[in-house]
Amino acid sequence: MILKGVEAARYCAKPDPARAGLLIFGADAMRVALKRQEAIAALVGPEGEAEMRLTRMSGGDLRKDGSLLLDAIKAVGFFPGPRVAFVEEATDGLADTIAVALKEWKPGDAGIVVTGGNLMGKSALKALFEKHPNAVCIGLYDDPPSREEIEDALKKAGLRDIDREAMNDLNTLARALDPGDFRQTLEKIALYKHGDPSPLTPADVAAMAPATIEAEVDDLIDAVADARSAAIGPLFRRLEGQGVLPVTICIGALRHFRILHAAATDPAGPGVGIQRARVNFKQKDAMGRQAGQWGVRALEQALSVLLETDLTLRSASKAPGMALMERALIRIAMTRR
Repeated sequence: MILKGVEAARYCAKPDPARAGLLIFGADAMRVALKRQEAIAALVGPEGEAEMRLTRMSGGDLRKDGSLLLDAIKAVGFFPGPRVAFVEEATDGLADTIAVALKEWKPGDAGIVVTGGNLMGKSALKALFEKHPNAVCIGLYDDPPSREEIEDALKKAGLRDIDREAMNDLNTLARALDPGDFRQTLEKIALYKHGDPSPLTPADVAAMAPATIEAEVDDLIDAVADARSAAIGPLFRRLEGQGVLPVTICIGALRHFRILHAAATDPAGPGVGIQRARVNFKQKDAMGRQAGQWGVRALEQALSVLLETDLTLRSASKAPGMALMERALIRIAMTRR
């Protein structure tokens, strides 16, 4: 049986102990690890590993000794309670071995949990779990976590009273971070709000959100939009030292100024235009102010400079890209001044 999206998230949170097996696979190893941790914890409970009701083995171990999995599911534990046999980093070469274990599985045996990498459509291991009448197959792709998944994660972190705007900001943050970083951010927020009964606010989320290279690029572009030309050089040097490409900066600047232009031309006003745009929650207020300060004509001139720079960067020109980009941004900042 195949499960996707919300159904997959619900199953990992509360897997059926009567099913013989569960396969979780995906290109993002961290995301796979988090989901299998959740599923195994739900099956064996918080003391399962301490009570030796969880047997771990790698795909490499199972290739060397094909009887390991069958022995693990049939073994009788010293402590009472449900048991799990976990196979990590399985590949298609183990499909036959795991198929034997699934065939021999009987109620009361240890549940089989298998994780894999980015299995393709014709994967034998994937097909085995999809077609088996008593097994579940879950593929984790690059889609950001759903609102329901985020709400469940917040509840587990002890956060229940959440401002609507703060929830929107968390949704945005979930799309920007990888699953492990997002989970750590939720834990930080929970610690930050420990003992504080007031609702979680956008300011709380902003205070705990991790700094990323994208955020530093945003800082540079904000300096340009605020006409702080003296700040552009130092910010550029820092990004250059981190290996950020000039094209990346140009794409970010184009997106920023296109949003400002759309907001400035919005019939309801720049503030409303910014609210309609998909803007990072940390930038809403600043971009609303910038859209009102620039004016449509100046924004069109800035976009013209950026488009010209983008074409030059993507051409066969031998001019140094970072120097071209820095010059263009200083020119735009000086234009507004």
